[in-house]
Amino acid sequence: MFAIVEIAGQQFKVAKDQKVFVHRLATEEGKKVSFDNVLMLSDGDKVTVGAPAIDGAQVGAKVIKHLKGDKVIVFKKKRRKGYRVKNGHRQALTEIVIESIVGSGAKKAAVKKEAKPTASKVEKAVTKASVKPAAKVKKEAPKKEKSSSPDISSMTVAQLKAVAKEKGVKGYTSMKKADLIAALS
Repeated sequence: MFAIVEIAGQQFKVAKDQKVFVHRLATEEGKKVSFDNVLMLSDGDKVTVGAPAIDGAQVGAKVIKHLKGDKVIVFKKKRRKGYRVKNGHRQALTEIVIESIVGSGAKKAAVKKEAKPTASKVEKAVTKASVKPAAKVKKEAPKKEKSSSPDISSMTVAQLKAVAKEKGVKGYTSMKKADLIAALS
């Protein structure tokens, strides 16, 4: 019997009592972990394929140890430019042993149940959402008052020229910003 399971973002073909090196898991050494995202199960001639995962299927494993992988050297070079960069990398890994493969009847992990928002969290989110628009309305009201009495010094030259044209100032097209401010004030 074997299964294809997704562990830490990667897919592995696993069988019982097989040792697998996966990306570092946040579990202590000696603890048991279970993986619910089983994509395919094969038990002799019987093959079950999930869409995308099989409901109720689970792979149980035990963490043996945490370790670092072999060093990988990353060397970058651009010819004739004098550009050379050498970096090393050692991937953080976890060694696990597959202890059991369950085809059906497995319970989902408690982590997924906690992800659902409770009624009190929803109420808090609704109250926060209703408070925020009121605060925005209060902030917008003073801005409208300021726009009725425009601040000339914060306007752009184009805006100043438009105001000068409305007020009938002559020769506004050749004036600089300081001249426009002086003429309008």
